[in-house]
Amino acid sequence: MRRRAGSVAEWALPYWTRGEAGRETPEDLFKVLYLGWLVAFSLKVLGASWDVSWHFKWLRDDLAPPHMLNSVGTVIVVALTIIHVYTGYGVDKTAQRLIQWGTATFLIAVPLDLINHRVNGLDITSWSPSHMLLYIGTFFMICGVIRGWFMGAPPGRMRTLVLGGLFVFMFENVWFPAQHQEYGVFGIRAWDAGKPEAEPILLQFAADQMGRPIDREMVVNFSLPVPDQVYPLYGAMAAMIVLVFAHAMIGRRFAATAVAATYVVYRTLIWPLLAVADFPRSAVPVFLIAGALAIDLAFLIRHPVVRALAGSVVVTLVVDQVLRLQNAWLASPPLISPMTMALGGAGLAVLWLAGEWFLTRYRLRAQAGETVPAVPA
Repeated sequence: MRRRAGSVAEWALPYWTRGEAGRETPEDLFKVLYLGWLVAFSLKVLGASWDVSWHFKWLRDDLAPPHMLNSVGTVIVVALTIIHVYTGYGVDKTAQRLIQWGTATFLIAVPLDLINHRVNGLDITSWSPSHMLLYIGTFFMICGVIRGWFMGAPPGRMRTLVLGGLFVFMFENVWFPAQHQEYGVFGIRAWDAGKPEAEPILLQFAADQMGRPIDREMVVNFSLPVPDQVYPLYGAMAAMIVLVFAHAMIGRRFAATAVAATYVVYRTLIWPLLAVADFPRSAVPVFLIAGALAIDLAFLIRHPVVRALAGSVVVTLVVDQVLRLQNAWLASPPLISPMTMALGGAGLAVLWLAGEWFLTRYRLRAQAGETVPAVPA
């Protein structure tokens, strides 16, 4: 091990030189840097999946195992950010700034979240301001990594696979707050069945914080703390616009479907593992795959404005109907009126039109079999 560590240091130290973003990056170094990002984001996803289930069972603990797993990923993120900023390897200026600001936002959000919990006790929603800062920081961080890989990786299967994997991590981060409602519906079911998943200490803490006894209304407020409209609106707008960008940048026919399906398969596989360990379960957002497929088919329309407008209508209808089927056959958060979904469709149309302009303006569309690297690798 000592010999191997010495050989790694011997390989890496010559690259540790000050440089501007966009400098020519050796191929082996480029691959190692982005392999590091894949490892860091994998730890983040595993820790986050465990974390949301943990908080539906146990009272919060700063040193809980999911937090420690996330912390390992964060250490790797900070190290990679320092390397990119100091050496300039593997990124252009835009990617470097996105990674730098995203990591800084995340690191600022961590102590703010700890202070929030110290002052306000149990934070019973993933939609709180301190939590949102964590997602926003991670969002910009992944945006920078996606751009760095998109602009610098040579054409080929590996480029496509890694780009697809990075979009899966992006999709997971964007969708993460919606998991509160997906766990919440199972939490209410467990209470109604007389077998609450949360430990008594957690239920009592939440009840004391709400100033009411432990009853069904308290459990509902704990499990579904945001309006019912949030879940479908978020699915129709935030989740779908990520998949629009995934299709456009990956450039393969069913790219959006592959990204959404990979995420749903992961959630499906992690579900029984959590259940076996006696952690709370959740609804799995299968309906997202249908929306992704509609996006892929919408890209058969060549004209970007027509594609955005027609695609928004079709995608919203598909998401609405498949979500209703999932609610009837499997499980999902409570349904809402068609008017809410109409608003979601209008919002998606605005985001899609803006996205079409953005993708063209900043040359982020996949080229036919090649890309024009800004960072030679």
